[in-house]
Amino acid sequence: MTINVKVGEAKTHLCDLLAKVEAGEDVVISRGNQPVARLVRMSDRKSVQDAVDAIRASRKSNGRVTTEEILEWRDEGRK
Repeated sequence: MTINVKVGEAKTHLCDLLAKVEAGEDVVISRGNQPVARLVRMSDRKSVQDAVDAIRASRKSNGRVTTEEILEWRDEGRK
């Protein structure tokens, strides 16, 4: 089963989400309505290199990230 959460909820409930991932569930983290990350058990991947290759392929399709975007992500949810 896949669980969908927003970034703020993922930050608040990370320990709970990791427990669910360890139990075999996938977690998709979204910014707004756009999925940006997926948490899966490491043992479900063939190797760490497979994970790195998947991240690199995903980054190529998304284009470059600006400094302003990085700062906005960093500050998201801060008071």
